[in-house]
Amino acid sequence: MPYVNIKITRENATPDQKAALIRGVTDLLVEVLNKDPATTFVVIDEVALEDWGVGGLPVAEFRRQRLSAASTASS
Repeated sequence: MPYVNIKITRENATPDQKAALIRGVTDLLVEVLNKDPATTFVVIDEVALEDWGVGGLPVAEFRRQRLSAASTASS
């Protein structure tokens, strides 16, 4: 029985978007693993930006630096 855990950040994902993620992952499991959709479990966990990171920085700080660098480069 496949179990997939999706982590998304708390950035206003709508219930419809979450349902689309679940449908997409279920379809992938059916197509790739030939699993019965009724036996698949898809869990979506919402996490705060500060709970994970990219390149050694919390995501919020990483994004701030990227935005700052982009605005400096366009000036």
